[in-house]
Formats: sequence, structure tokens, C-alpha cells
Amino acid sequence: MRTAVVILNWNGRKYLEQFLSPLIQYSSEAAEIIVADNASNDDSIAFLETNFPSIRIIRNASNEGFARGYNLALKQVKADYYILLNSDIEVTPDWIHPVIDMMGNDPSIAACQPKIRSYIDRSKFEYAGAAGGFIDKYGYPFCRGRMFQSLEEDLGQYDDVIEIFWATGACMFVRADLFHQAGGLDEDFFAHMEEIDLCWRLKNLGYKIMYCPQSVVYHIGGGTLPKISWRKTYYNFRNNFSLLYKNLPDNLVCEVFAKRFVLDGIAALKFLFTAGFKDFWAIYRAHISFYSTLSKTKAKRKLLKHAPLHKVYRKNIVFEYFLRNKKKFTDLDPKNFYD
Repeated sequence: MRTAVVILNWNGRKYLEQFLSPLIQYSSEAAEIIVADNASNDDSIAFLETNFPSIRIIRNASNEGFARGYNLALKQVKADYYILLNSDIEVTPDWIHPVIDMMGNDPSIAACQPKIRSYIDRSKFEYAGAAGGFIDKYGYPFCRGRMFQSLEEDLGQYDDVIEIFWATGACMFVRADLFHQAGGLDEDFFAHMEEIDLCWRLKNLGYKIMYCPQSVVYHIGGGTLPKISWRKTYYNFRNNFSLLYKNLPDNLVCEVFAKRFVLDGIAALKFLFTAGFKDFWAIYRAHISFYSTLSKTKAKRKLLKHAPLHKVYRKNIVFEYFLRNKKKFTDLDPKNFYD
């Protein structure tokens, strides 16, 4: 089965210099390695051409963001499996085979992620994906090994192979045919939560998303935006509304949005008093943007299949974490997940 590792790069020369050599060392026999460049204005391309002339480069004409950047690039890649890989990830020996073997033995698996540990504190899980992604009924994402800003130490507590709700876009293995069948990443997202939206659409088509702990990678994290950023706040809230509206079953849309309106008001006030006016304004702008494009999102929804919720937490994870002091995934009652 042909596998392609595709790195979407934007001004990431320092990460290419740091992580591309070990990626080639541990991956070249198992996969083709491709760098898709989003019109970088640093010397990324020159660096690749000089130091890694055998690496295939796909050049996007402009910075198209994560979603459209990958969609444009993957249309030019012929493979059975894509591995979407952030440039700031350090891979480990034999990180590809366990995942591809799992997916190859079960055609119902659409996508999968490895264990994501922190490059900075290597004993802990990393924020973006950790040991597999989940979501609550109201759209708030969390992970095994990471609840909000609480990162667990990896003590082997999440070394089981399980079905999850979403696989991180930092290192996502996905069947190429299903990626395109599902419509790829939603380009209106630009960045943030597009992988959750894709995984939800794949699940609504009847496929599974899995976690494979036998594959381990280390992620620096932070991406193109700092962890504390009003732009990140804006994209996270705006895109979260879109993925909920597109993918929720009909019987939950009104209930969820009514409660989210209240929850977002609380979040906006919290940002106003702790992070400043910019984050408060970002939430307001996110609402305006979502409602101003509702007709377009509604048209997308009409094209999608909507299955009953599966692997979704029934309760509100914000209340569970902040009011009931449930700081770890293992603190959550498994009975409170939709089967």
C-alpha cells in the first residue's frame, strides 16, 4: 500500500532543518515524503532544494491556511494513505508501520493518530491530540491525557488501542479515497478544528477513527499562532459553531445552540476579565461571522449524512473540569459517553 507523508509548510525552515533528517531516516522506506509549501516568504524552498533535493515540493500560490493548503496539495498526491504531519514533529523509529498495519487489517478505519507526546517535556502528553481526541455534546474538544490546559504524564495509562472521536491534524493517518469522498478539509475553516470536522463527517459515513499507541511522535506545538492569541480564540469559536451546525443530528441542533449561546456569553466575560478585550471581541466576531455565513453552512449541512452521536460525551466538559474538578480523562464516567 502506497503511503505519503505530507508536511504543510509556511515559513517553517527552522523546523525542516531540525526534523526533516530524522523523518527521512525513519520513514523513507515506508512512505514518500512531500513538503507542500504555502507560499513561504522565508528561505524554506531554497533550503529544501539545496539540502534535500530528492524531496518532492508542491508549491501553493499563496498562503491558503491549513485546510485549503492541504486540499490543494493532496489532489496532487497519489497514495492509498496520507499522513498529514506538522513540520514541528519529531518522529521515532517504526512510527508508520503499526498504524498502517492496523488500518490495513480493518477497512472500517478511516483515520488514525499515534500517541502525541510533548517535545518540550517528553514525559508528558502534548496538547494537540495527546492520546486521542473526544468532544462533548456542546462542541468542546478534549483528549485522553489533556483536559483543557492540564497535561498528564505518560505512565502507560493510555496504551490501549481504542476508537476515538477525532484524530489530530498534527499527525493524522487517513485513507486517501475516504479523504476525498468526504470532501477533504473544510476550506472555510482556514485553520483550527478542521480535523475534528473531517473526522465527524467520516464517522457520519459509518467509519471509525482510531488511536494507535504503538506509534509515538513528539510535537513542539503552538503552530503558526501562539497558544494565547485572540486570532486563535476567534477561529476556535467560529469553526466550532460550524462543525456543530454541519454535523449534529437534527434532534440536537436547537438544544445545543441555545445552551452554547449562554456558555459563550460566560466565556466572553471570563476572557474580558482575564485575557483582555481582544479575546472578548474575538468571541463576538466569531458569532457574527458564523451567523453571517449561516446560509452557506446550511447548504453544506444538507449535503451531509447525520448519524446518532457516537463516542461523544453527554455532559458539559467545561462544568466537569472547572466545577467538578475532573482534571483527567479517567475521571469521566464511561457511561456518560454516547455508545
